[in-house]
Amino acid sequence: MSPVLEQPKKQIAFFERYLSLWVALCIGLGILIGHFAGADLAFLSGMEIYNVNIPIAILIWMMIYPMMLQIDFSSLKKIGKSPKGLLLTLVINWLIKPFTMAFFAWIFFDQIYSAFISPELAGEYIAGAIILGVAPCTAMVFVWSYLTDGDPNYTLVQVTVNDLIILVAFVPLVGLLLGITDITVPYDTLVASVLIFVVVPLVAGIITSKTLVKSKGEVWFKKEFLPKFKPVSIIALLLTLVLLFAFQGPNIVDNPLIILLIAIPLTIQTYFIFFLAWFGGRKLKLSHAICSPAAMIGASNFFELAVAVAIALFGLHSPAALVTVVGVLVEVPIMLSLVALANKWKY
Repeated sequence: MSPVLEQPKKQIAFFERYLSLWVALCIGLGILIGHFAGADLAFLSGMEIYNVNIPIAILIWMMIYPMMLQIDFSSLKKIGKSPKGLLLTLVINWLIKPFTMAFFAWIFFDQIYSAFISPELAGEYIAGAIILGVAPCTAMVFVWSYLTDGDPNYTLVQVTVNDLIILVAFVPLVGLLLGITDITVPYDTLVASVLIFVVVPLVAGIITSKTLVKSKGEVWFKKEFLPKFKPVSIIALLLTLVLLFAFQGPNIVDNPLIILLIAIPLTIQTYFIFFLAWFGGRKLKLSHAICSPAAMIGASNFFELAVAVAIALFGLHSPAALVTVVGVLVEVPIMLSLVALANKWKY
């Protein structure tokens, strides 16, 4: 009788596995640059068109475009497979998550932290959390799905449908929830942000993928072309963090505990949404391969879009932008813990 070969343990790639470490190092580097050379960066922060900072916009576009290359609208033909799983994803992402994020942000920033944070600052911190909560994950969810034995084809369906909904639901939801916080919403800037950071890279990604698949073949596109863009997206993310924290440096040096204060409600929200989606999927009798990515999509965020929109609406130096960046810092270790939990609870 031949021995049973063990399947190799699935692992996240080295760079992605330690993404939080690279993020923390870039945050430290950015703060140092801002502290010692902040005046020399003034020309960069002043490079704006219609409230959009050009260097940051270029870097964020470099983050988002590679993700859009992975979207395959032909996957929508599989939408009838396990409709309950897709329904769970949509309910969690669009009817529950934005509102629970707003609630936790209000509880902490406006109530619990009221002795440390002024009402004006609290409003902007809440706004940053809201923007983060209304942007469900796209690219990284493929990693989380893979690590938890999720159905890759169905995960693609879930992500594709979410991206389509972002086009029509992101602006109204952000506007509604920011209105609740009594913050004036510049809808023209909000719509422009979605056009620049979602519509344009999505269209560019579709054109690029269709052209290359037609000329080079699908295998070459997925095995040769797409992997080359992974470093581009992550490097752009890290450079964005260096610049953001260079601009935010004085605020953080004056209040070093603010990152911890921001991280607490974001962490609670992430675990809450995961448990809600996970046990909701179990209640609906979804298979593990469908339930796991559904819970992962709900728990994680499209932080690249959130960072871009927060900067466009409130500025590079704003508390709102800082919240979205802290979201990047806390997401990877939290999601890895949820991957471990999903694998432990596999059924």
